[in-house]
Amino acid sequence: MTKPNLQIALDQNTLADAARIAHLAGSIVDIVEVGTILELQAGQQAIKVLREMFPDKIIASDTKCADAGSTVAQNSKDAGADLMTVIDSATIATMKSAKSVLDGIQVELYSAWTWDLAEQWQAIGIEQVIYHQSRDALLAGEVWGKKDLDIVKRFIDMGFKVSVTGGLNLDTIKLFKDVPVYTFIAGRAITGQKDPATAAQAFQDEIKKYWA
Repeated sequence: MTKPNLQIALDQNTLADAARIAHLAGSIVDIVEVGTILELQAGQQAIKVLREMFPDKIIASDTKCADAGSTVAQNSKDAGADLMTVIDSATIATMKSAKSVLDGIQVELYSAWTWDLAEQWQAIGIEQVIYHQSRDALLAGEVWGKKDLDIVKRFIDMGFKVSVTGGLNLDTIKLFKDVPVYTFIAGRAITGQKDPATAAQAFQDEIKKYWA
């Protein structure tokens, strides 16, 4: 079974802080993400800086695009992004227009999706979804469990490449043992640590325990 990617979500309020963390941990991860908060603060400049720092890495633009799909996708692509998120509540037309510009469109799942909609996403060529435990939900006491695993497995069975995110830590990884997750996305579990490089390497080592 292919080893899942490790993605670092840079959700810092300043580009300088994000770049500092990326300098420390970026070489260890597989995908570097300009998180939504950083997108709102620094926009395309953040993507451009990270692309310059990591010319051979996959760069993700977490726009959570809800409208103007082709324009937002073009902006992300021009800045150097390989992947871009659209929110699950976006219309099929928005997703289709984004996909026409940037192939690596990922639908981030919150509460507006259905299995019927997932089939429509597939019909327009979208291959990736992100299963997301929101920060607010986690703060309210929700935890990862069987319900989440069952949803992730069903999306995989449909043929999607599934990334998972939301309060991930080292203990979360083993819950997905034997599940062909595409990417684990970690934010504060790496970026909020005193030594982001050590934290990132610990994630990679934990992933390798369960996926050859």
